[in-house]
Amino acid sequence: MYIIVGGGGDVGYYLTRYLLQQGHEILLLEKENGRFQTLSEELGQSVLKGDACEARTMEEAGARRADAVIAVTGEDEDNLVICQMAKKRFNVARTIARLNNPKHEELFQRLGIDVTVSPTKAILSLIESELPGQRFVLLMNLKRAGLEIIQIVVPSLSPVVGKPLSQINLPRRSNIALIIRGNEPIIPTADVIIEANDEIYALVNREGEEELRRTFGNA
Repeated sequence: MYIIVGGGGDVGYYLTRYLLQQGHEILLLEKENGRFQTLSEELGQSVLKGDACEARTMEEAGARRADAVIAVTGEDEDNLVICQMAKKRFNVARTIARLNNPKHEELFQRLGIDVTVSPTKAILSLIESELPGQRFVLLMNLKRAGLEIIQIVVPSLSPVVGKPLSQINLPRRSNIALIIRGNEPIIPTADVIIEANDEIYALVNREGEEELRRTFGNA
């Protein structure tokens, strides 16, 4: 794939290096001269000096043939402009934006950005999952499919404790993908008995999330 990365900060640098190692054709755009010099010393011709927010730079970068454009600057406004221009002007099929402020997520979705990645939300989810007594954690949002991957820790007083999965009334649009008991992974089958403190990993749509919470006693 040919991928253009906008923003040569730490995220852009490590992303570019990783994608190059995977065999992709990558061009990293960085507008600040000092940073460009530093990047080009290691990444060579995989770095282009220019502002990814400018159409002229994107034209020079060959955006019309790009399979994807990834915007990872430290400014949400710049990332939005980069992705919007890539999609509207250069007809790039796939746009991915770093989202620094989670409050902007809905705006990015409304404006047609294919994928938003929020480091803040990811870190919060990791911290949340480690907090004592935390029973429900959103692990990942699969926006294009309208689904979420969630983790539920079954409370000791949950009505499902002691019941096999076949007797639990799960939401129609949900799927139990994995159960972890202690350190042991368990493949969910109809006859698996749910125990207190089981970690349930489920795939569910947004409408079914609350119902799943209630089912396992996490509402």
